[in-house]
Amino acid sequence: MKNIVLALFALIVVASCASQMGKSSKQEVVTNTQWTLADQVSGSKIPTLNIEDKRISGNGGCNNFFAEATVDAKTGTFLIGNVGSTKMACNDLKTEQNFFNLLEQANKYTVKDGYLELYKDNLLLLRFKK
Repeated sequence: MKNIVLALFALIVVASCASQMGKSSKQEVVTNTQWTLADQVSGSKIPTLNIEDKRISGNGGCNNFFAEATVDAKTGTFLIGNVGSTKMACNDLKTEQNFFNLLEQANKYTVKDGYLELYKDNLLLLRFKK
């Protein structure tokens, strides 16, 4: 009997956790705000991200960039299309290209303690501050 109760309890806990993982909580609205990359990268400028209605723009550390975006505070969705950018010559274009690739991979966001965090599923890709 004890094993049955423990198994039932474990099943309830697992079902509860699974149902919570599928739900997206409402996130803070992040549009009309300029965000600056919080983690140190090499380059002459710190990358920035401006989120507008259905568009993002900013600076990747050297070049200015832009893309169409879907940012939904109700679901925490963050999706962008192909990133376009200016083509200035810089010392470390590989770092900037990695930044653009991470932006394109992001599919959700959260805002915690004033930081905007971009994720691919549950993997943190980029962290910005206001």
